[in-house]
Amino acid sequence: MHTRRRGSSDSDKPVADDPPEWSDVDEDDIEERVVELAEQGHSPSEIGVKLRDEGVQGTPIPDVSLATGKKVTEILEANDADPEIPEDLRNLMERAIRLREHMNDNPGDAQNKRALQNTESKIRRLVDYYRGDKLEADFTYSYDVAVSLLE
Repeated sequence: MHTRRRGSSDSDKPVADDPPEWSDVDEDDIEERVVELAEQGHSPSEIGVKLRDEGVQGTPIPDVSLATGKKVTEILEANDADPEIPEDLRNLMERAIRLREHMNDNPGDAQNKRALQNTESKIRRLVDYYRGDKLEADFTYSYDVAVSLLE
């Protein structure tokens, strides 16, 4: 987004309409495990990785949306376990805090200053996108707000 590079190509997910036959876990068990992992403090992407690697009752779940018909975030919303801040916004705020702390220690680091500007720009765009829906209507981003939200 903020560079002239074309980006790197990555692989596509295999096209599948049904969950694999070897992964025959009940939908309710999957949803219970998703909520349980969310209550332990895992983000939606971490929950997907844990279900892929550990599974439910020892059976891996390669794709939650194929197995249940819902995304992980939809399951969390239905069970009132969704995070207060969307995951992508939280990750950008954590990055901005790290960059700001680095800038306080290294004020001459011009590359880091530019990275902080780009990150805060992305945060402001995401806040505009989420405002009124997942965030309060009068929410505005600042470093102090980010620090207080992430503590």
